[in-house]
Amino acid sequence: MPFHKWHRLLPKGANDCRIHIMAHIPLFAFLTLFLTAVSALAENVTYMDNKTLLTGYLAKVDSAAARPPGVLILPAWKGVDEHSKNSADKLAKLGYQALAADIYGTGGKTLSMEEAVRLSSHYKTHYEEYQKRIRLGLDELIRSGADPKRIAVIGYCFGGTGALEAARGNLPVLGVVSFHGGLAKDASRINGAIRPKVLVLHGADDPHVSPESITALIEEMREAKADWQMIWYADAVHSFTDPGAGSDKSKGAAYNEAAARRSWNHMKLFLQEIFE
Repeated sequence: MPFHKWHRLLPKGANDCRIHIMAHIPLFAFLTLFLTAVSALAENVTYMDNKTLLTGYLAKVDSAAARPPGVLILPAWKGVDEHSKNSADKLAKLGYQALAADIYGTGGKTLSMEEAVRLSSHYKTHYEEYQKRIRLGLDELIRSGADPKRIAVIGYCFGGTGALEAARGNLPVLGVVSFHGGLAKDASRINGAIRPKVLVLHGADDPHVSPESITALIEEMREAKADWQMIWYADAVHSFTDPGAGSDKSKGAAYNEAAARRSWNHMKLFLQEIFE
């Protein structure tokens, strides 16, 4: 594009510097002033659990970092969805290699409500199988180029429960973040030590999380001598980060823009701290 058109991209009032800039900066360098420093490349990836094919969504960092920090995303109960993919894309733009993991082995498709109820209930009950699928996701994230010493797990709803299971299983991660996740575990399970740092981001009006499960989680974190935090968001119910959840709070699950923005920022601070 000729200069007389390119210079119009500069802000008004910059007339005095337009010629100076264009005279001293090659066109390709000038264009970088309008681009972000880190961009993402996304693709579906497949990996195996014995004979079960798992299909995740990988957002790769396009930067000079040889082995960037990695974030494994555990989707909500319907499997790898647009919300988890969007989160992966946003994390990659922040400089993190991000993989939305396939827990169910259903080809990466979004499930019906009936299928989601059946499968999520199975993995919540059979938590060791859940932890195994999370570990396989971590292995794939590392194979993709993420730094094995700088890995975190985040999860939404059912995936938020999975993030806590990653901590309970002491999987090889520095920290976990649970967004509006289920907090309870079977009362027969013994509270053990928890090494990963834990951040729980919770809707204050979430009808799907009982006061008893919150009390049990606090006791569990104390007995585990965990480094943990829990942040509550006013006027927020289940699924408060997902625009696809709609806006009707009376259904018990709804998007809340303020809670979504604040919780994302709290997660960013947490990741910066554990990866520093």
